[in-house]
Amino acid sequence: TCGWLHNKLIIESRTLAFFFSVQYSFHFSFSEHEPPELESEEETALTQELEIPEGEDEEENDEEKEADIAEENEDLCPKEEDVEYIQGTPGCKTCRFLVVRKARRFRRARHICRRCYKGHLVSIHSFQTNNRILCSVRGINRGQVWIGAKLKGWFCKRFRWIDGSSWTFSNWAAGQPGRGGGRCVALCTRGGHWRRAPCHRRLPFVCSV
Repeated sequence: TCGWLHNKLIIESRTLAFFFSVQYSFHFSFSEHEPPELESEEETALTQELEIPEGEDEEENDEEKEADIAEENEDLCPKEEDVEYIQGTPGCKTCRFLVVRKARRFRRARHICRRCYKGHLVSIHSFQTNNRILCSVRGINRGQVWIGAKLKGWFCKRFRWIDGSSWTFSNWAAGQPGRGGGRCVALCTRGGHWRRAPCHRRLPFVCSV
């Protein structure tokens, strides 16, 4: 009787072990093939909004490098007659800006702001500042000027201020930033709205000092 009972317990334990093994294997196999979670509509829209067509980024970087080589022999700091100083806005009386009328590519403009004026390409955090800059660049015989915003990131692309300040304000033109059109940002001298532009384009620019 003891031998029969012992054999029965062994058979039942093996049966239970097999059952749980099959159940776990099925659950693991099923969970492996579950469809991935879909992004929300907002996340998808944002990704599409800042999408850059394949090859555009590399092409723009190559053109920037060629432009930098071509500008190496040019005088770095602008002449005094090419610079206009802007006083602070009512909300920020200590803020000081300057407009450089001499057209430069984005990377060169950024370097000039740092090297010649110990500042940065301007970051704009309010409508008042945007309007103050607009009033100062309206007389420039160019449609746009560089400001200090650029599209950054590899997988999660966002426009950011290159001086590291927070992105708390924007004044995009209708349909902007949209897809393509360049990684850098320019302010329109008529209307003051912002547009994406290829970084290798030569434009006047605004520094904060």
